[in-house]
Amino acid sequence: MASDGARKQFWKRSNTKVPGSIQHVYGAQHPPFDPLLHGTLLKATPKVPTTPVKARRTSTFQEFESNTSDAWDASEDDDELLAMAAESLNTEVVMETANRVLRNHSQRQERRRPPEPPAVPSGDLRLVKSVSESHTSCPAESASDTAPLQRSQSLPHSVTVALGGTSDPSTLSSSALSEREASRLDKFKQLLAGPNTDLEELRKLSWSGIPKLVRPITWKLLSGYLPANVERRPATLQRKQKEYFAFIEHYYDSRHDDAHQDTYRQIHIDIPRMSPEALILQPKVTEIFERILFIWAIRHPASGYVQGINDLVTPFFVVFMCEHIEEEDVDAADVSRVPTDVLRNVEADTYWCMSRLLDGIQDNYTFAQPGIQMKVKMLEELVSRIDEQVHRHLEQHEVRYLQFAFRWMNNLLMREVPLHCTIRLWDTYQSEPEGFSHFHLYVCAAFLGRWRKEILEERDFQELLLFLQNLPTAHWGDEDISLLLAEAYRLKFAFADAPNHYKK
Repeated sequence: MASDGARKQFWKRSNTKVPGSIQHVYGAQHPPFDPLLHGTLLKATPKVPTTPVKARRTSTFQEFESNTSDAWDASEDDDELLAMAAESLNTEVVMETANRVLRNHSQRQERRRPPEPPAVPSGDLRLVKSVSESHTSCPAESASDTAPLQRSQSLPHSVTVALGGTSDPSTLSSSALSEREASRLDKFKQLLAGPNTDLEELRKLSWSGIPKLVRPITWKLLSGYLPANVERRPATLQRKQKEYFAFIEHYYDSRHDDAHQDTYRQIHIDIPRMSPEALILQPKVTEIFERILFIWAIRHPASGYVQGINDLVTPFFVVFMCEHIEEEDVDAADVSRVPTDVLRNVEADTYWCMSRLLDGIQDNYTFAQPGIQMKVKMLEELVSRIDEQVHRHLEQHEVRYLQFAFRWMNNLLMREVPLHCTIRLWDTYQSEPEGFSHFHLYVCAAFLGRWRKEILEERDFQELLLFLQNLPTAHWGDEDISLLLAEAYRLKFAFADAPNHYKK
């Protein structure tokens, strides 16, 4: 247990910009309030989040497996099964489906696991700090130690075979992968080709990831920016783009006025801190981001600009730019080569889609950021019920959830995982009802559980907080996100639909 003197000395040292030191919680315009002084807000918070569930027909998992036996082989991704189960089956079946996805994946990985290396002395099993070491295979946990958030603990993260692949990697040729990807792309194209896009079907198909070629149009549809009717889309795009640049003409010149100069100055300071730097620091991109953020702040005076909102621009901008550049890696693309009219369209589309996202989570960014305070409290309550050992370990070492989870909520995990993982995550968020505001809570719970073993091995306040603020995810890929989503999905249906399920 850290003494008060040691903790004060530690926080004093952390104020200096030392590489590897604990960073301030990024994104807080106002310091997180003391729950003791602001108890009214937290007391008003429901003790557990609940989600109304529409009545589903009674079914059994055996019937579901029989009806979808072909999908359990190799032709569909495991996370597609979750989307299917959620739509048509009862909660018990959904739970079993999610558990089966995780169990099947674990069994496939065990078959692929290479021979175990020589035993490592127990003294070397402490927290792994390097990214490369963190992705080696972990020893399997004993059955008695298995907890809901432990299911992916023993999975090696170097495996890049898709979740829906065959159990034997030697039989999974690149042509087979291409065929499966082509099949998924065809499904999207067929769905998008009709005169009126079925948005419910599009959400179900998008839950397990959206092919890059159709992601821009799919995101615009799922966000509600574009109408489902194909004939109305050109006129809608033209009207919204014209409306956005009317805002620019009307408001942007006021950025140096006394009333707005502080907002613009903060935006101007924050943008160079964003990633990927190779893209963001290009002058044209910086100007685009400044305009988007300033106009949004002016038009939303209840919150104004808050650090953290700037990160939410990047995924939309990168996805929409993919339509217009040849480079595979958008991060390294030279935006100066893109025609001006194309950049203007991308800027307007990015603004409107980001605005729609923020409409659902704006209480995250109003004064004192009550939405985030509430979600962090909910996360703490959730973890205390599903993994009491981790919760007590954090409590014992005086690590508060606000010290690491505030940023998870404020930036939607964008500072914790690579950009391509964020984009994959947002495919599912936009497919889920209240994905950014509600489902994200369960993703954060699953994300914390992913590091259960490492957390429990740490016995020091400083090391625990350093680890939680610098998680080794640099080598993460789509498979890691799929497993995270599967566990979050299981938690949501176990907890949100049965709020007393984990009560002691």
